Amino acid sequence: MPSGWRLTSLGSEVSLAGLEQVANELLAHAGKRTVLLFYGEMGSGKTTLIKAIARQLGVKETMSSPTFSIVNEYRASTTTVYHLDLYRLKNEQELIDIGVEEYFDSGNYCLVEWPEKLGRLLPADTLQVRITPIDTSHRRIEYQAV
Repeated sequence: MPSGWRLTSLGSEVSLAGLEQVANELLAHAGKRTVLLFYGEMGSGKTTLIKAIARQLGVKETMSSPTFSIVNEYRASTTTVYHLDLYRLKNEQELIDIGVEEYFDSGNYCLVEWPEKLGRLLPADTLQVRITPIDTSHRRIEYQAV
């Protein structure tokens, strides 16, 4: 895949109704990458998109944001899905303490909100997803493999 940010096939404005299609597209572009990093301001829809991706992976249970637990674990049909929300973490030692590198090295899907907090612990070979609000019901969703 060429370097640089690419829009999803739905274009520059994605509604809630298009999230399942976007989730499938992102998983296809992720290929063998299992760490997906989600960038966007508070309330931009990171958790909502992560839920759609997890559904595509086969997660059946109700998902919630791991803002306070930091990591939620879900069983999918053939894998485990870790949903990490790093917003509350303050430094690299806290990331090490929760075992962030072990999650990334597990081979299971790691869907990470607030990856800016990772600093030098940012793993190689990820799919980055950037979400920008357009209005209350539409988002610009871009991705790049890094």
